[in-house]
Amino acid sequence: MTVDPPDRSFFATAAKGTEGALRDELRELRIPRIRADRGGVHFGGDFEHGMRACLRSRIALRVLWRVATFTAADADALYEGAGTVDWSRFLDPQRTLAVSATVKHGALRHTGFVAQRIKDAVVDQMRGRAAARPDVDRHDPDVHVVAHVARDEARLFVDLAGAPLSRRGYRADGGEAPLREHLAAAMLRLGGWRPGAPFADPMCGSGTLPIEAALWAAALPSGGRRHFGFERWRCFDDEAVAAWARERERAQTFAEPVETPVEGSDRDPSALALARANARRAGVTIRLGRRDFGDIRPLPPGSFVVTNPPYGVRVEQDARWIPELRRALDVLRDATVIVITPDRELPRAVGRAADREHTLFNGDLECRLFTWGPA
Repeated sequence: MTVDPPDRSFFATAAKGTEGALRDELRELRIPRIRADRGGVHFGGDFEHGMRACLRSRIALRVLWRVATFTAADADALYEGAGTVDWSRFLDPQRTLAVSATVKHGALRHTGFVAQRIKDAVVDQMRGRAAARPDVDRHDPDVHVVAHVARDEARLFVDLAGAPLSRRGYRADGGEAPLREHLAAAMLRLGGWRPGAPFADPMCGSGTLPIEAALWAAALPSGGRRHFGFERWRCFDDEAVAAWARERERAQTFAEPVETPVEGSDRDPSALALARANARRAGVTIRLGRRDFGDIRPLPPGSFVVTNPPYGVRVEQDARWIPELRRALDVLRDATVIVITPDRELPRAVGRAADREHTLFNGDLECRLFTWGPA
């Protein structure tokens, strides 16, 4: 296939703290040569495996295909190295381009300058071959080039995903201080929930956690309703289109739908209205009701209660849920309770040590994912 990567090296990026969950998820998708690293997971395989990660991963943020690695101790070496890539595989003068960069521990220290020099190399190559150049579109490019320069080594990637994979398309309005979709999916996996176990979120807000649980239980591809960056590349030819169709069809073989009761509740009727609208757009059915967290009732053995309560950095502090959580842990003695919070002292506040603790980042905010198993 004309789009096969020469070294078949991919990197799925992940939010800090979710790399292990992403590794396990990609293994379940039968993606080969997986290795977790800081910031994501390396994997190998064919281009179809990259497509599969875009379509099926609920935790990855982007899927990057490495197209070059070279020494870049100065601007000239960076320009020359970028010029060795055959960019005509991806671009022509009718397509648009964007370059983003990160730099660390090297002679090149300015991300904007690095991105500009790589863009110059790409544009100059295209102009030399086609007597015309692609335009730059920083908001919605056909081809997104990603550069990582560390210790004078440059790695260039093209972004298969295009827009971040966390944008599922179902959340037109996330409400106040929403939880991102990829973090919600990672919370479920890290907390030990699996489809089939009854699920409840007693502070569901706009519904991200129960919707992600319902999507997983229904075995619906997280990217099933969107288009990806690779579909806009020049090398996405008839053969690649056929391979993509096969991969979409094959996606249904990785998991079977599992009948799973999923519910959410909240004291805010406007949040519940958002949750209902988001669930409709996601194509899933969840039970939603107006209820105060303090009114939580016992659940069947084996149930999971997973929630993202309000906390002061995100929204105006509402501390009522802490004594309510203390009571809930007594009421839900046969259930597993999972809470994300920046308060590392929460177990002490509720008077019960957590069975598991995991560090996650909600954006730039360091949080703890606490899990209390059945008492």
